[in-house]
Amino acid sequence: MKSMYAALRKVGEVPRDQLDEQVKLWAGEVRELSFNMEDVVDKFLVRVDDGSEPVANSNKIKRLTKKMTGLFTKGKTHHEIANAIKDINKQVQDVASRRVRYNVDNIVAMPAAVTPIDPRLRALYTEVTELVGIAGKRDQELMKLLSQGDDESKKKLKIVTVVGFGGLGKTTLVKTVYDKIKGEFDCRAFVSVGRNASAKKVLIDILLALDMYESHFTILGETQLIDKLRERLENKR
Repeated sequence: MKSMYAALRKVGEVPRDQLDEQVKLWAGEVRELSFNMEDVVDKFLVRVDDGSEPVANSNKIKRLTKKMTGLFTKGKTHHEIANAIKDINKQVQDVASRRVRYNVDNIVAMPAAVTPIDPRLRALYTEVTELVGIAGKRDQELMKLLSQGDDESKKKLKIVTVVGFGGLGKTTLVKTVYDKIKGEFDCRAFVSVGRNASAKKVLIDILLALDMYESHFTILGETQLIDKLRERLENKR
């Protein structure tokens, strides 16, 4: 799986219009396999007590630890989980064989004829229906993390981190959630940040998104740009 995820990261760095159709299919299969593995883990957590609620917080995790001791005495649950793991192993083998058959590594390694475009740009405008496992459960979970709490806690800064290998659809997922909840805020901005992003560029991008950028801002320092943002965002949600 590590080698497949490494290949998937390389696929994610290549503009989609330069990818072979078979490579696109393979990348979709790896994404789906990743989500299937996650679902198996979820089912494992749910079924360790023959249908108990999913583990959602630290208290439930503590209770789960106690339940684990009796897991293998539950024949039905053990059998179902074993079958699920067997299915996942078969999927891994199938996807690995198609990686060789489709010649994924060599195709991705071929240099592009033009300057590559940041793959995040396309992700900002990708339809959710094009990705596996994005709609429904996952965007709802992310929205819940951002909206849960009382009125007072909702006024405080919240940070939610979405992690995963390149090409899984993280940017598209976050942009989908942003589009759904942006109406709840007085001020909002969606800014894509690269690995070696300049703090000043990020600040200017935010100012542009908030429609408060002025040409002379280019000569301002980072501290001055932050002050401009603070003035605009004070007492705003």
